[in-house]
Amino acid sequence: MKRRVILGTGGTIAGRSNRQSDNVGYVAGEVRVEDLMASVPALSSMCLEVEQLDQIDSKDMGFALWKRLAERVAHHVAREDVAGVVITHGTDTLEETAYFLERVLRPVKPVVITCAMRPSTALVPDGPQNLLDAVNAAGCVDLSGVVVVCAGLVHRAEHVAKVHSYRVDAFDSGDAGPMACVEEGEVRWFHPPQRTSVTSAGDTTLLHQVLAAEAMPRVDIVTSHADADGGMVRALLAASAVDAAHLPRGLVVAATGNGTVHRALEAALREAQQRGVRVIRATRCARGRVIPDAANPLHDSAGLSPVKARLALALDLLSE
Repeated sequence: MKRRVILGTGGTIAGRSNRQSDNVGYVAGEVRVEDLMASVPALSSMCLEVEQLDQIDSKDMGFALWKRLAERVAHHVAREDVAGVVITHGTDTLEETAYFLERVLRPVKPVVITCAMRPSTALVPDGPQNLLDAVNAAGCVDLSGVVVVCAGLVHRAEHVAKVHSYRVDAFDSGDAGPMACVEEGEVRWFHPPQRTSVTSAGDTTLLHQVLAAEAMPRVDIVTSHADADGGMVRALLAASAVDAAHLPRGLVVAATGNGTVHRALEAALREAQQRGVRVIRATRCARGRVIPDAANPLHDSAGLSPVKARLALALDLLSE
């Protein structure tokens, strides 16, 4: 049986609190992956390999750890003896890490990111079941690409989003819905699996560009709302006159509705465009997308949420 590799990065799943009844006042990233595995007896009979990459609260996730993750995942996925990779991760930025790895790696084997909403010391922790489900999903021969497994559901990286601040079923895939569920160790499909082709996964150009970069191109997110006046955008433009590093290469606007933007903010965004800044519209709505409109001077995000549109634009700029 091929082995599965578990990469630990910290998060609530590795959190520790002083009281079993405290599910919010914990410290994330305190427990190592080996100790998490010990709490799941069913894992002891499986062929597993563990690597602790970091122990952070995922709110502090950044490019440096993403680079290490991309390099280690690529290394393990390329091994003949590895069926798939599992990543333990905090929930706050999980959807961003999932999209980043999918976009950079396009893995032909399953890369499964899992998490928890309660710390490992909780009276009823959710991490052990999520970890077991993720390991089982990572051995599924019909699965490829980066997915998220949480509360028994399997979500694709491009669709998944954290939609609740506290419940154990905190993730949702919007209009697409989850792709599958894990039942008693088996993956049951809701939609036919879309296997990543070897051709699309064979190009490592973007991975090499990421590993060679010291930082991603700066892309900031601004939000359109009532009384939005474009002050934040103009402040960035003004600051760049003193220090060019303050000028973003791109801006994503979390727009209202179907990509509508307050006219005062839109004027500032057009000024940014004239300075060579790429501007993308995403919607701040939890469901739906910005429907493409070729006549609009602010391009749409191709269905991506604001945080994923930020990553997509940054990776596009990195490739230029």
